[in-house]
Amino acid sequence: MTTMIGYLRVSTEEQASSGLGLDAQRDTIQRYADAHGWDMVWHVDEGLSAKSLDRPQLQAALTRLHPKRRDVDGIVVAKLDRLSRSVVDFAGVLELARARGWALVAIDLGVDTSSPTGELVANLMMSVAQWERRVIGERTSVAMQAAKRAGRHMGRVSVLPQATGERLMELRRTLTLAATADALNAEGLTTATGTTWTVGTVAAAQKRLLLADRATIDS
Repeated sequence: MTTMIGYLRVSTEEQASSGLGLDAQRDTIQRYADAHGWDMVWHVDEGLSAKSLDRPQLQAALTRLHPKRRDVDGIVVAKLDRLSRSVVDFAGVLELARARGWALVAIDLGVDTSSPTGELVANLMMSVAQWERRVIGERTSVAMQAAKRAGRHMGRVSVLPQATGERLMELRRTLTLAATADALNAEGLTTATGTTWTVGTVAAAQKRLLLADRATIDS
């Protein structure tokens, strides 16, 4: 029997205490689960916004989906904004789900990676996110070439495309070093030397990026 995590979230304490928003989400998810023959377990974040993925119960749900700890098959939300209001963040979770082989379902969007149609929708979303990151990378590359022609020295951190560095720091706000490496590899992003990411290379790159940011602030 497939067992899925139903993730519920409301952004205000008033919604949490009334239960109205949570009840509606739970009912939507349960009806979807019943139609698919899924067992459900529930993770609930009460009174928390979706400005980042750094929420206790969402992180607990993602931890349960780690390959070494998995006791469930995926995560379901009634609406995308219950999980994230950022398409980039959502695409990152989609890529993590694909890399680790668990299902992600956003009922309102028709995203259900356990079905062929839902997986197609998810792939389209990830393709758009990847295109956006590549466009940023190309702009960064053009800017770096212009800087070199102008005779400005480009330090070691600049070897890593800016888009990749920004994505690494974005992932590290919510994911472990190992999960960040998995997500970067799943997105097809490489290290500055063109190799795949490991815990060590993520940690080293993050340290260099933080030092570069600090130097910029101090200058």
